[in-house]
Amino acid sequence: MKSIIKHKNFTKTILLGLVLVTLQSCFVAKEYERPELIVNEALYRTDNLPTDSISMADVSWKTIFTDPFLSQYIEEGLENNMDVRIAIQQMISAEAYAKQGKAGYFPTLSIGPNYTRQEFSENSQFGSIFSGGLDTYDITADLSWEADIWGKIRSNKRATQAAYLQSVAGHQVVKTQLISSIANTYYNLLALDAQLEVTKQTIETRKSGVETIKALKDAGNVTQVAVDQNIAQYNSARALQIDLETAIFKAENTLSILLGRSAQHFERSSLDKQQTQQDIALGVPATLLNNRPDVMAAEYGLINAFELTNVANSSFYPSLTLTASGGLQSLELDNLFNTSSLFATVVGGLTQPLFNQRKLKTQKEVALANQESALLNFKKTLLIAGNEVSNALYTYKAETEKFEYRKNEVEALRMAEANSEELLKNGYANYLDLLTARQSALSAELNIIDVKLQQLISIVDLYEALGGGWK
Repeated sequence: MKSIIKHKNFTKTILLGLVLVTLQSCFVAKEYERPELIVNEALYRTDNLPTDSISMADVSWKTIFTDPFLSQYIEEGLENNMDVRIAIQQMISAEAYAKQGKAGYFPTLSIGPNYTRQEFSENSQFGSIFSGGLDTYDITADLSWEADIWGKIRSNKRATQAAYLQSVAGHQVVKTQLISSIANTYYNLLALDAQLEVTKQTIETRKSGVETIKALKDAGNVTQVAVDQNIAQYNSARALQIDLETAIFKAENTLSILLGRSAQHFERSSLDKQQTQQDIALGVPATLLNNRPDVMAAEYGLINAFELTNVANSSFYPSLTLTASGGLQSLELDNLFNTSSLFATVVGGLTQPLFNQRKLKTQKEVALANQESALLNFKKTLLIAGNEVSNALYTYKAETEKFEYRKNEVEALRMAEANSEELLKNGYANYLDLLTARQSALSAELNIIDVKLQQLISIVDLYEALGGGWK
């Protein structure tokens, strides 16, 4: 008789296993496949991309930015910047969820003592036996474990890992942007310093010019109008000096925030000591954006959404759960730790969801919508990245070409200013020619400083666009 019962139990186990295998063949958690994305010269709008695999994004920022003051400030910013520190905390939070996802394969176990007091009706069956009340003491351990038949736990683990890697990439995005912001702010300060120096020299020149024009008026060579115009130009330069000093003050405050400092003055080098990089390595088109942390973050977001869709799909299938409880139980506290108080219960079962207020269907629809949204965001991020590389590359080439023309312009206008002043002294030109030449010369000198600044900024922007700085 016992052998027959054992045979039936074995047969039931076999049938249950066959049913599970059959159902599993209907649904297995899908493997993530990277979407087909075309990355070539068309994405960057240029025909001049190189064919080697080297990219300036693979170069450390310490190699790109050689100014010792700038290097010091970048180092400090990476250590103290508030956005970087916030990103680190977000990364720590995501890492905790990733660890939780890995623990999904393990059972849950809880244990604790309990005391129960039950009062029965005197007219009930138990009330007549226990004189209306019953005290129960127990120490119970409960264990529960769910078999990962459909890959739900595995998909959830992958989703949390992708979320963690997304936060890591997010931290890298912040670092890349911070390095770019510090460098651009520093270069802007150098440019403002250079423009302020030019303006101060112009003020001294115009102050001297006012004295000269007054002497020419006294000699009867010019009128009071010429004197007034020269005085106006002198005061215009003084006003420009105040504007530049205000801009420097604000730029230093901006740099203070980036470095996590209180507002203060910063030591710095000069603009003419900054060297522009003539040979810029970009890398081959297919791998050009491999270093972009925002592209990596967007793809990890897609992976996370994909795995959560797997989780939503698996929720429609039955779950196999094994539960067990055991411990000590007694009606008398003195007998609680007696061997006769031991008890144990083991339960195994399949649970198939049928009606759940549409929650499972809603979960799947939301997961699919989130997955499609993540895919579109990934594609958008890729397009933006390609656009930023294209803009930075074109700007660098344009500013490099423009610098030569601006330099020639400054030399010509300086010569024109000197000649106009000499001609005016000798009575061969009028004061308007001199005023025009002076104003044009000042504007040209300020412009060439700006072109030099834009050259430096375009290199910083290209370095950021390629994803450099976080390694």
